[in-house]
Amino acid sequence: MALLVPVETAPEFAPKEGTAAPDRLLEGAPAYKTWQLDTALAEAAKWGTIRTGVWETTEGKTISIKGDTFEFCHILSGRCEITEDGGEPRIFGAGDSFVMKPGFKGTWNTLEPLRKIFVIAS
Repeated sequence: MALLVPVETAPEFAPKEGTAAPDRLLEGAPAYKTWQLDTALAEAAKWGTIRTGVWETTEGKTISIKGDTFEFCHILSGRCEITEDGGEPRIFGAGDSFVMKPGFKGTWNTLEPLRKIFVIAS
């Protein structure tokens, strides 16, 4: 098993495809593609699994709830507006990075088709 794993931003294998859960859909009909690139166990921390990959979505607005999950995102293309419950909307686009910490609740509004790199610890 390699301990240095490049993050391919345009994977050549087929993604896992999905749509927003009905109880989280607010507007539109976003369609998702996920290319999971790597999974590792986080033995030295409280996290059980760390997943890395590329995620893509079409326009739409959904409820985002992180629960016990930590997520780092780096936007490769597109734009989104993320609003934490009780907070101000924030716009993110190509080149921007952000973290959604455990306990995050809010909305994710994809303003134009978006692709991101993600690192999720859960």
